[in-house]
Parts: sequence; structure tokens; C-alpha cells
Amino acid sequence: MKRTLATIGKLVFFLGLGIFFIWLFVRHLTPVEKREIWDSLRQANYIWILLSLFLGLFSHISRSIRWKMLMEPMGYHPRFTNVFLAVFIGYFANLALPRLGEVSRCGVLAKYEKIPFQKSFGTVVTERAIDILTFGLLFLLNLALQFGRVSHYISQKIILPVREKMTAFDGGGYLIYILAAGMVLTILLFLYLRRRFNNTRLFRRINEVAQGFLEGLKSLTRIKKPGWFIFHSIMIWVLYYIMTYVVFNCLPETKGLSLSAGFAVFVFATIGVMIVQGGIGIYPAIVAETLLLYHIPETKGYAMGWLLWTGQTVMLILAGIISLILLPLVNKKMNGKDRSYSVQDS
Repeated sequence: MKRTLATIGKLVFFLGLGIFFIWLFVRHLTPVEKREIWDSLRQANYIWILLSLFLGLFSHISRSIRWKMLMEPMGYHPRFTNVFLAVFIGYFANLALPRLGEVSRCGVLAKYEKIPFQKSFGTVVTERAIDILTFGLLFLLNLALQFGRVSHYISQKIILPVREKMTAFDGGGYLIYILAAGMVLTILLFLYLRRRFNNTRLFRRINEVAQGFLEGLKSLTRIKKPGWFIFHSIMIWVLYYIMTYVVFNCLPETKGLSLSAGFAVFVFATIGVMIVQGGIGIYPAIVAETLLLYHIPETKGYAMGWLLWTGQTVMLILAGIISLILLPLVNKKMNGKDRSYSVQDS
């Protein structure tokens, strides 16, 4: 009962946070501007969204191949179909709660491929680390290519407000000492708890997960085809970028935007997905703010943000539901074939 209430509480929190960001953006719009947004959504060319979703499908194929490659050095060779469906189930679960997707897709492989949860979870964490590193490089590349345009925006919209809040909070100049003391206390607490609870069942479970994670990291150094692995790691993000850019063709105002504009929108909007679960509410607002740098009216930018976010979210929802339905059916069929082969062989 407590776990159910906690889950409901998390869902309500993230949904409420998304609604808050929608209200934050829409509250200052006039009725005419709201009408402009609605007209843009109604008159958009949705063929380009379908193309975007098609490209997104290929990015998930690359992600599935890459994940499968990470598990092979540990001696596990899961069927591609199960890995692919597990990836979509993971994305679907992540729309509800943060990090639930990582647990869900590892659970799928534990059930249908008999891969120990901690082993596959280690590879997922490795995947996430690679993605964070890749995105960091993309963020720096975006700044380098559009430094003059983007740096002023970051300075005014991000750095200055944060600095003002930090100054107000740290009026006495003691923040650095507080943070240092907090780090020291955290380390000491960890060492104390480790010595006190190292023989408990909980500690052993945590240790198993940690060992699985380390084995997942080690698998990265034992990949049979590193060039192929790098190719798919790059293709995931290239396809993410292209599937963002092609949607610009939905509206006349954004149709002629440059590749660099698409790159900036792709990078900054991705941050929105990291900040708020699924990017609800904040994703369209960030797209609108970014497109202002390229002289796109706020209402058109906001409409574009909703087109991008809705297309991607609907795809993940539908693909997740279809995957949940197909997974037991596909494995029932596969297991039937395996049994028939064993009978024939005997």
C-alpha cells in the first residue's frame, strides 16, 4: 500500500510540475497569441512528423544493437527482438517515473532471456554514462558553433539568475565551507554504515548490484567490434538530431531554418527532458525560447515545441503499449520453435 501511494505521489508530482511549466509560459500570452498557437498546430503539415517518427525508430534499433553488444562479452546473447521490445518498454516506463525504464527493460531480459538483473543493469548504467558523455560533447559543440548567439542567451537566462540566487542565499560567503563539510560528513557516514551493515542482506544486495555494474563497465573494454559500437553510438544521436530538424518543415515560419538552428533546438530541448520527466511542459517552452534566437515569433516557436514533443511522446506511448502486447506473444512463438527444433534434433 505504501509503495502504491509513493508511486502515485511521484506521478502526481511530475505531472503537476509539467502543468506548472505550461502555465508559466501560457499565463502571459494574450488571447490572440493563444489563437495563433492553436492555428499553427491545426494547419501544420503532419507528414513531416511521421517521417520524424520513422527516423526515431531507426535510432532505437541502433540503441538495441549497442545494448546487445554490451552484453555479449559477459557471455549473454539475447535475441534482438527481445532487446528491441525491452528498449521501448523502458522508454514507456520512463514517461511515468524517472529511472523506472532502466529497471523495466532489465526486468524484461531477466524474465525472457534469463540474464541476471544486476548484469544487464550494469550495461544500462554504462550506456547512460556514454550518452551523458556524448551529450556533453554535443553541448560544447553547439556552444562552439554558435558562441555569439548562444552565449548571450545563456548568460542572461541561466548564469545571471543562478548567480543572483546563489548570492542571495550565500550572503555571508560560507556556502563553500558548508558544501565541503557536507561532503566530509557524507563520506564518514558511508564508511560508518559500511562497517556496521556489511553483513546484512541489504548490503549484500547492494554489493551484487555494484559488482554487476562493474562487470557492465568491463564489458565495454571487451566488445568484439568496437568500430561498430562507436558507429551505433553516433547514429543514435545523429538520428535524434535529424528527427528534430525535419519537423521544422511542418510550419512555414520554421521551414527555412538552418541546420545550426535545428542543432541548437535539439541540444537545449534535450536538457528539458533531463530536467522534467518526459519533458512535459518545459520542452515546448525551451523550444520557443531557443527559436527566439533565430527571430521566430514566440507563438510559432511554442507551437513547434508542442509538435516535436507530442510526436515523440505519442510514438513512445504507442510503441511501449505494442511492445508490452507483443513481448509474451513473440516469446511464446520462439519457445515453441525451440521445442520443435529440440524434438527434431533428438
